Order: sequence, then structure tokens, then C-alpha cells
Amino acid sequence: MNFFVTCPKGIEGLLLEELKALGMASVKETQAGVHFDGELVDAYRVCLWSRLANRVLLPLQVSGVNTADELYAAVQQVQWLDHLRPQGTLSVDFTGRTEHIINTHFGAQRVKDAVVDQIRAATGNRPTVDRAEPDLGINVHLYSGKATIALDLSGDSLHRRGYRKRAGQAPMKENLAAAVLWRAGWPTVAQTHPQLLDPMCGSGTLLIEAAMMAADIAPGLLRQRFGFSRWLQHDKGLWRELREEAVQRRDSGLAGLAVRFTACDRDASVLQIAKQNAERAGLADVIDWREQDMVELAPPAPGPGLLVTNPPYAERIGDETELMYMYRQMGERLKRQFGGWKVAIFSGNADQCKVIGLKVDRQYKLYNGAIECGLFLFALHAERDRPLPMEQAGPVSEQAQMFANRLKKNLKGLSRWLKREQIECYRLYDADMPEYAVAVDCYGDWVQVQEYAPPRSIDPRRAFERLQDVIRVIPEVLGVKPERVVLKQRRRQQGSSQYERQGQTDHFLEVQEHGCKLRVNLHDYLDTGLFLDHRPVRRHIQSLALGKDVLNLFCYTGTASVHAAVGGAESTTSVDMSATYLGWAMKNMGLNGFAGGANQFIQADCIKWLNQPRGATFDLIFLDPPTFSNSKRMEEVLDIQRDHVSLVQAAMKLLRPGGVLLFSNNYRRFELDYEALAGLDIRDITAKTLDLDFKRSKGIHVCFEIRHQA
Repeated sequence: MNFFVTCPKGIEGLLLEELKALGMASVKETQAGVHFDGELVDAYRVCLWSRLANRVLLPLQVSGVNTADELYAAVQQVQWLDHLRPQGTLSVDFTGRTEHIINTHFGAQRVKDAVVDQIRAATGNRPTVDRAEPDLGINVHLYSGKATIALDLSGDSLHRRGYRKRAGQAPMKENLAAAVLWRAGWPTVAQTHPQLLDPMCGSGTLLIEAAMMAADIAPGLLRQRFGFSRWLQHDKGLWRELREEAVQRRDSGLAGLAVRFTACDRDASVLQIAKQNAERAGLADVIDWREQDMVELAPPAPGPGLLVTNPPYAERIGDETELMYMYRQMGERLKRQFGGWKVAIFSGNADQCKVIGLKVDRQYKLYNGAIECGLFLFALHAERDRPLPMEQAGPVSEQAQMFANRLKKNLKGLSRWLKREQIECYRLYDADMPEYAVAVDCYGDWVQVQEYAPPRSIDPRRAFERLQDVIRVIPEVLGVKPERVVLKQRRRQQGSSQYERQGQTDHFLEVQEHGCKLRVNLHDYLDTGLFLDHRPVRRHIQSLALGKDVLNLFCYTGTASVHAAVGGAESTTSVDMSATYLGWAMKNMGLNGFAGGANQFIQADCIKWLNQPRGATFDLIFLDPPTFSNSKRMEEVLDIQRDHVSLVQAAMKLLRPGGVLLFSNNYRRFELDYEALAGLDIRDITAKTLDLDFKRSKGIHVCFEIRHQA
């Protein structure tokens, strides 16, 4: 028999070597697969043992085909009753085209008709189509005027081993993971490097495949069904012998396994998915599972090993500059900690891999679906790759020194004011220099750097190098630890993304502002939980709140409610659509001793809530809506320029005589419609609500005091 084994693009050469190792004869590589000659037992062995294949096809007929009738006739030359019961089920996988057959669905339909008509004419019965679990899978490929009609002996693609029920955000297929490991020299390299580490393991595919390779576990052993399982020529006894042999080899391999496997990921939920996948593969106890961030990257044990990983590369996860920073951070950890190790990094972005700062020993082209990717191999030698101490790293560039000087100047200009007002959370720098388009915000002895997304015309590596200047200069100028400098990228948010979590560190800091204790998080969310530019607004609310009933709409993390309570408010009502931020607001209030009682928290769409009939009214209302929101949880799309009149009018219905509504928003081109609100007493107090650290940030917000006319 002649068989054809398909595989992902780019690994045909590896598949050829694998089939040779499995004992296949007359092996010939071609595009998207490999031919080999053998007997049925050889096809079974490939289905059971190939780590790289997608499908094993048994060609039955090759005929010249151009028209649909010629296709029908070619299919009928096969004696289908030799392969399928008269009342069995089939599916057809059809690829290719000719001048007259240009639709694959039509081609598959003609193939099915030819099979069904032949069997019905011979027996009076007809098979039916079952795309999920057919008794027989038929594969037809049209190319260069010829149709190859084959049986699919594998059934579902062989990369589906059966252990991965759930995956992370951007999983790699199991046979691609095996190809990456094979190129990295695994499992042969385990003889000299007996530990394997994946610091960003995701769903655990690389580690599970590596453990299966090292323990001599057949990748098809977990599968319950193959394409040949109900084929009329299936030899059950032969298949049983092969499986029994594979079980014995697995048991022996696990008993003698001497490799240490370590899986790390900063996301605990993703790590749990990986562990469950490993449990299904029977390998959970073989792997050491660690919830760990890249900044903690270190060898799991003394001695050399292989680090292999598939980090995000901005096609589907993350922002390019932030990922470059992560790659650079990984490179520094590798230089500092991993002398004597081998490293294999699989990525779809060569620019990101270049910023690792290591010399590539070998590089291979592979494909993750349609994405062209590279596998970059490094050999770390302890002497060559030891980094220079920071003080020996060389002087910063002239531009970086200018940035450092600007930071020092700004800090000097703010220092007396910060000390006098006892302010520990403030903005130090906001894109003062065009070359360094970042905002630098200080939260005690932590610093958050927010990079404004650069235009597409800017070389991403050049932008990244400037960002590196920022990250390098800040610890020296501000006297903070480098690991306490947190990087974020600012970009336009749509829908619910403004409420979504960006990370899973759960690292909350407690900061002080005007006698209030507040929780901030610099890592996990789009914003930190404290809008620094609204500091004077919160102080104003605190000064007005004594004995008042206060309403905080679009309350976010409830910081304004905290200031009102500390200022002596009789009651506070905080309304927001996000359960996440409302829970945060409750913790902020509890931190200051105001949990429950006269302080209410309401999860609701503020627009809908404002327009519902209610008897409660308030002395002080803070209205600080987003500029724009089309969240699915809102009944209407909010556009603050268009909708501010109706929002203000609805809020004023809840304001008692003599009370005040503070209306604020961050739309830089906002213009209040005084004519539509002509019946109200309105004062623009924006200038009074900009502290010294935001005086140069014109238009960052607007703020109005609005009262009923006497």
C-alpha cells in the first residue's frame, strides 16, 4: 500500500525524519505531507505514534478529472462495499478545484452521491452522512487535473491527542508543539540538560508534549476513536497488539523518567487549565506547577536545562511595546540566571525576539495556523552572557539624559507643594518631550509609566528603545526600586474593555489622600482606581459634605464617596454598572471604617437608574460619566457631548433646593450646552480643579458647579 501523511506547513522535513524513525519505507517528502509505502500495520503505527502528523490517508483511486460527471465516474470506480456497510455513515472532505468544479461543497456533494448511488444500486440500502463520527471518512483532493480518492484512517486530526479539553487564549496545536521541541533537540538534549521549563506555559501543551516524548508515550494512546475504527477492513487484533505494546512502553518510560518538568504562568486560572490537561494525559504529577511572573524567572533547580516557551506576540494577545518590554525583561533574566541552559523561543514577531538581547544560534521558520513564526534557539554560556552590573552598563544617551533632567526639573518644581499638601500620588511628567510620549505617575514608592500608543509610522523598535530609556532613568532619578516601575500602554477603549481586567496580580497598594485611605492597583486594570487629575474635585466634595446626603454617579472605585464620608456626610449612595469596581468601592469605604449603614452601593446602569421614579433626593451629587461607552450592559450608547444635557437634567431632579451638582468629564473638546440648560445656575470651576501637577495638561477634564436657580 501507498500512504500519504499530512502535516502543518513547514514541518514536512521533520515528519519525513519521524516516519523514517518509525521504520517506514520509500519515504518521499512533498508539499504539506509525506508519502510512504507499507502494510496496514505501518499505517496503524503512524496513527498511534506520529507526533507531527495531521492525517493518514490511504489512496484508493487516482483519475483524470475536470467535470462533475468525470468526478462522479472516478468515485464509482472504487468498490465501496469493500469499505462501508450498506447502512453505514460517511463524511467527505473535499479540496481543490478545476475549471468546472470551483465549489468544494459541490464537489463533496458529487462524491457523496457517487458512493450512495453505487451502494443503493447494489443493495437497495443507502448510507447516510455523519460529519461528527462517520464509519468512513473519504478524502478527495483535486490537483493538476487529477483527483486522488482516499480513505482517512486517522479520523479526527491526529494533533487532537485527547488530553486538551480547555485551552488558554491563543493555544498552539499539539503537533506544532512537538515540532518546536523536536527542533530544539528534545528529548535527546535531556541526557545532558535533564530539566525543562516553560515560564509562560498557557494551557501546558509544550510541557505535556515534552513529557510524553521523554517518557516514550504514544501520542495516540489517549484517543478513543480513529478513522479506521469502523472500517470494514480494520484488523482489530493487529491494532490491539500495537496498543498493548504502547501501554507497556508508557509504563516503562514513566518508571524510568529522570527529567524535571516545571510549568509557570502568572495567571492562576490558566495554570489550573494546564494542570487539568496534564491530569487527563496522566502527567500532572510529573510536572511542577508554579504561579509566577516573569520578574521572578529563575532556574527551578541547579544544573543545566532547556527553557522552551511560546510567549504572546501581539497578533492576538497584548500590545507590541508592552510585549517588547516583557521580551527584554526575559532576556535580562536569562542572562543573569540561566548560564549553561539552552533556550527555545517560538514567536510570530522577529522584532520582539531581537530585543531579547541574545545571539541566536539557530532559527527555523514554522507556521502557527496562517501566522508565519520563527523558532529561535539560544545556547547560554555562563561567562559570555553574564550581564554587566547596572553601574557598568555605560552612560545613557544624550536624549535619555535630557529626559532625566526634565524629570528632575519637574520634581523640584513640585517638591514644596507635595510636602505642604502631604500628597503622595501625583503626575510627574506628561509627554513634556515629544520623543518621550509617556505619562509618569507616582504612587508613594511605586511608579506607573503609561506609554501613549505611538503612530504606526514610528518604528516599533525605536519606540521601544526610547521606552527603555524611560524605564532605566526613572529608578535613578526617583530613588525607587526598578521592579516597582510598572509599564502600561494607553489606548482607546471600546465597550466593556474599560471594565475588563488586564492582568491577574491582585497586587493592591494602600495610599493616602487628604486623610482618606484608598486602594490602588497599578498592574491589573486599565486605570489604577484613582484618577489623579480629580484630586481637587475630591477635596472639594470632602469640604462640602458635612451633614449632607451625597450621591456619586458612575462612582468607579468610590473614591469620591470615601472623601464625602470622611468629610462628615450624613449618607452616601454610590451607583455604578461594574460589579468589579463597585466591590472595590466597598473595600475603599471599609478601609476607612464606613462599611454598610448609611453608605449604599447600587449596581445599575446610571442612565437607566436616573430615569426611574424614586423619592430619594440629595444635597450633593457628583456626576462624572465616561466620555463614551457602548458596553453591552448599558441599554443605550453613551456619548457625553451628545447626552450631557439629559444626564444633567435627570440628576437635577434628584437635587434638593440649595444643593449642588458637580458635573465633570474628561472629553478634551467638551462644550457645555448653556442654552439647553438655561434654567440652571452654572459655574465653570475647571481652573480651580487643576492642581499643580496637571496645570500643564490643558483640557484633561472640565468641571461645573450646577444649582437650581433661586
